[in-house]
Amino acid sequence: MKDQLLTVALAQISPVWLDKGATIKKIENSIVEAASKKAELVIFGESLLPGYPFWVSLTDGAQFNSTVQKEIHAHYAQNSIVIENEDLDSICDLAEEHNIAIYLGIIERPLDRGGHSLYASLVYIDQKGEIKSVHRKLQPTYEERLTWSPGDGNGLLVHPLKEFTVGGLNCWENWMPLPRVALYGQGENLHIAVWPGSDYNTKDITRFIARESRSYVISVSSLMRKEDFPSTTPHLDEILKKAPEILGNGGSCIAGPDGEWVLEPVINKEGLLIETLDFNRVLQERQNFDPVGHYSRPDVTQLHVNRERQSTVRFNKE
Repeated sequence: MKDQLLTVALAQISPVWLDKGATIKKIENSIVEAASKKAELVIFGESLLPGYPFWVSLTDGAQFNSTVQKEIHAHYAQNSIVIENEDLDSICDLAEEHNIAIYLGIIERPLDRGGHSLYASLVYIDQKGEIKSVHRKLQPTYEERLTWSPGDGNGLLVHPLKEFTVGGLNCWENWMPLPRVALYGQGENLHIAVWPGSDYNTKDITRFIARESRSYVISVSSLMRKEDFPSTTPHLDEILKKAPEILGNGGSCIAGPDGEWVLEPVINKEGLLIETLDFNRVLQERQNFDPVGHYSRPDVTQLHVNRERQSTVRFNKE
């Protein structure tokens, strides 16, 4: 009975925008607070570390060879996460210390792709403090393509957590039917959807995925307000000219396996949202519909997934 209950913490917080060190401190504080409230899983929004590229749509981001765009992008890259350089070690240590699992949205600058391009990645850290998957967003959306690179299928993985099987996707990836099915087919019954910050995104898709999959769905969004832009941001005056007072209002929420709200979208409120989920509700709803089990027809339709980590260079062994 104990293993079928899971206490989760949705960390709806703002970054110290494009400041890696300061944002890591906020994340660490949230992990400690979540653990103090007996949470066993804490989730942070898309690209929270070090922040979403809001400047692109505010500063004519498509202008080619723009000094403004180059300088802001370089600042973004300098504050991105290089996992191979142990940038997440302090967060992993807290996961192990407090026996808490973590989903964290980062901007990754991976060495296996040369160490210069940026990827919106969703990292899963288990309760032993080990990084178990790094899912690079398959398709950046619209203006995101001016600063993020497309990922691959390597991180389309699920993970055991008590009786649950958890998996996750970034933002509009959650609208992509086939990546969802890739997770469903591995037994996912607790789906994590991370967003940069808007109930516009979460209020419909969260319940839809829950009803489609007969799983719990947790959507976690960040906050972003004008005052969250640090004074050290390059070309800050240019960014603020067109910036609204609120760029991301949150909207974090949870839907149950029946598609009804466990926690309705919460907007304009910073902090942790705590709920306890009962695995037995998954089994109840799978009685009448299971998208990859008794209500599937693999003899008619199948999905084939390439989970190979992509790289430009392959070296033959000597």
